[in-house]
Amino acid sequence: MKLRTIIIDDEPIALDKLRTYVEKTPLLQLVGAFSNGMDALEKLTAADGSEVDVIFTDINMPDINGMEMIGALPRPPLTVFITAHPDYAAESYRHSAVDYLLKPYSFADFQRAVTKVADRSRSTPLSAQPASRQPDARPAGSGESDSIFIKVDYRYIRVNLSDISYIKGYGEYLQVYTSSSPVTPMLTLSSFAAIREKLSPQFIQIHRSYIVNMDHVLHIERARIVMAADTYLPVGDSYKAALQSYLATHAIGGATKKD
Repeated sequence: MKLRTIIIDDEPIALDKLRTYVEKTPLLQLVGAFSNGMDALEKLTAADGSEVDVIFTDINMPDINGMEMIGALPRPPLTVFITAHPDYAAESYRHSAVDYLLKPYSFADFQRAVTKVADRSRSTPLSAQPASRQPDARPAGSGESDSIFIKVDYRYIRVNLSDISYIKGYGEYLQVYTSSSPVTPMLTLSSFAAIREKLSPQFIQIHRSYIVNMDHVLHIERARIVMAADTYLPVGDSYKAALQSYLATHAIGGATKKD
């Protein structure tokens, strides 16, 4: 039986190379080729997304990278990551990747990855592949205003506001990072304007692409915010006033008073 395959790479030449390699491999059946992660994610989260057995995806892509895209899937297919940066190797395996191809790779390298995919598919039924980690849907702490429901695929996941670390905007999409799942965010079709009205006062927009929960901030330095997991978020010039206003009522210290 052929493995239904999706390929993703934002570089046209690299995507054509992947297409050629897949079409030359009898075990694989190409069912989709995408030049960006968002289009691929739409395919994978659609009704027929479960009909994909394996993904070959580049990591470095605009808007949403390959790891973020795979992390947004509740039950990702078998995955082979592709990149020109060897530093991503260890992180790719944290996403349960079957293999990792370092550019430039040969057809022989690709075939070795396909062999690993075939071995994994035989040893583990595709329906039993591990799901991406999602936050527990636990009751709110002190009422409905302490939590929100976030639509991910076809589910509404209940998340405590206090568990949200920060939110990143990707065009029409939001990635919601939580303390219970700091590496794998939830991806939802929404806007900052829509989610802002549901957030509590400790959430501050610090950049056109970021809203942070100040309760999760480790420290602030040099126009950037450092989160507990050593994540550095920039503070945009037009958002500094709002941050300073928050700090005016939530911070102490400053210049030493002289007599």
